[in-house]
Amino acid sequence: MLRFAIRNLLSRPVRSLLSLLGLTVAIVGMVGLFSVAEGIDATVDETFGQIPGILVMQKGAPIPLFSRIPKAWTAEIEKLPGVNVVSAEIWVRVNVINGKNIVSPPRFLFGADIAAHQKLKHSVYGKAIVEGRYLNESDSGLSRTVISRQIAEEFEVGVGDSIKANGADFEIVGIYYCGSLLLDMAIIVDQPIVRQMSLFDPGVVCSFYVEPTGEISNDKLVEWMQEMFRGRDLASWQPSSLLFGSGLSSTKSSDTKGSTTTSGNPLIDLVRSADRAIKKIGGSDTDEPAPVDEEKNRDDEPSIIVMKEGSQDTVADDEELDPLEIRSAADWAERFDEFSSDLDIFLTIMTSIGLTIAVLSIINTMLMSVSERIIEFGILKANGWSRSDVMKLITYESAVLGVAGGVCGTLCGWLLTQIINWQWPAHIRLLASPELLGFSVIFATVLGVVGGLYPALWATRMMPMDAIRRG
Repeated sequence: MLRFAIRNLLSRPVRSLLSLLGLTVAIVGMVGLFSVAEGIDATVDETFGQIPGILVMQKGAPIPLFSRIPKAWTAEIEKLPGVNVVSAEIWVRVNVINGKNIVSPPRFLFGADIAAHQKLKHSVYGKAIVEGRYLNESDSGLSRTVISRQIAEEFEVGVGDSIKANGADFEIVGIYYCGSLLLDMAIIVDQPIVRQMSLFDPGVVCSFYVEPTGEISNDKLVEWMQEMFRGRDLASWQPSSLLFGSGLSSTKSSDTKGSTTTSGNPLIDLVRSADRAIKKIGGSDTDEPAPVDEEKNRDDEPSIIVMKEGSQDTVADDEELDPLEIRSAADWAERFDEFSSDLDIFLTIMTSIGLTIAVLSIINTMLMSVSERIIEFGILKANGWSRSDVMKLITYESAVLGVAGGVCGTLCGWLLTQIINWQWPAHIRLLASPELLGFSVIFATVLGVVGGLYPALWATRMMPMDAIRRG
């Protein structure tokens, strides 16, 4: 029966080939699209697997580049039990390197706290040095840098050479390679140099990297830090922060005294005054946080802020009072997984469109094939073929198209991902796992069988003489 089905397909090569190509293209699209999601998952896992500490950013900021938090909070976090080192970080987008405008992939100036990095037991970039050395105290205040291997290869520079980023020249003392697209994009420089170049507010940093001692769980440290800073005057990051400046609330100072100041920009002050007036009319003034009592815990646990009686929300429930986004590497990985899940839904919808077209192509091919062979089916049934025999023949033909399309599609899709990864290694990473490839072949086979069911049922319903007469 299978040999008979293959002969029937080969007897109409053009139509069979067009149907095969339609399914192949759909499977290539499915493999390509879902390899994007798998590549993101693999990159995230590789990235956060190298970061054992806790990242602290401004609440709402998508990445540290857009976050702005007071540098003075570093000392408070350092006093927490279970904290080994707190490294304040500054991130600035690099627009030009050696006269070349940088668009994609993005590159960043990473203003590192060299003294804090020297104390880290697990330095993400320090342990990834493949050539030269990492920054040390002798590099403080000097225009020296450590760059990623991708940047070094792109601009054909090495240790001892110089590289010009955002108009400033830096001597390369080391090259690192983490193996992650999210980490291998930095030009690491002493923090004061980055502040001077970018006119960065001296009292502000982008984020804190907190390395625990391991004596206390990361989840407990995250809980303590959230309690410590809950209610502090730091506005959540909004996209408008890119227009209005650093993103720090300037209606009050960043300390706990709550003294009122202005931003120095009349437009910003006008917008903020109007915002406060609207909120007062509505019965709430968010510039005046609920009064708090600081209760000192004399044991190992840090000081926490407890709301006074009469407040409507408890500390545990009122997440709006949290000015910071504090997460461990595992938490950030879970957050990216949520994004990846949403991406999978979008990719499924896009893939379904192509697969629907492929199924319709198979149905059309098989339906036309059946209609052309009406007399043949009538003769077969007159000679003793049952309805199930006719259905098997047509189903075998569509299944052969499904298997062939699945195999060709997965091979072409896998080859395409390898070419893209080889051609643009610093821009994107696609991953077509064996599970994805195997599923694609099976799914294409099922599509082929489903596509042949209707033509097969239509053919089996005809009586032998009616089929011969119609033919």
